[in-house]
Amino acid sequence: MKREIVLMTLVVENYDDAIQYYVNILGFVLIEDTPIDDKKRWVVIAPQKKSRFKLLLAQPKNEQETKAIGNQTGGRVFLFLSTDDIERDYKMYISKQVKFVREISEEYYGKVAVFEDLYGNLWDLIEPKKNLN
Repeated sequence: MKREIVLMTLVVENYDDAIQYYVNILGFVLIEDTPIDDKKRWVVIAPQKKSRFKLLLAQPKNEQETKAIGNQTGGRVFLFLSTDDIERDYKMYISKQVKFVREISEEYYGKVAVFEDLYGNLWDLIEPKKNLN
């Protein structure tokens, strides 16, 4: 049996602001933006067009979901973005005013820096070691 997680919900305040940030600032690709009704849309983004893992952007529909915006993991790093060149991406993100809460450091698994997204969710930007199994 082959199974994998391919889509994960990211609760955002506003679809258009989120699309602008993730696409124009972080360099993601808008995969789909389909209206479902007058308030809800099916908005999918990914780091690259052919990424197997994608994010579903969702506006909150109640107070509990609204409270989760920017804190979907209780303050822990939420998402992990792998790169083949952390210095390149770090400089690009800095030039676009992405807020880093931890600069690049060398860890046993590779190089990593931590940034906040538009809503305050923490992301690891990781360049894995090439020979790590």
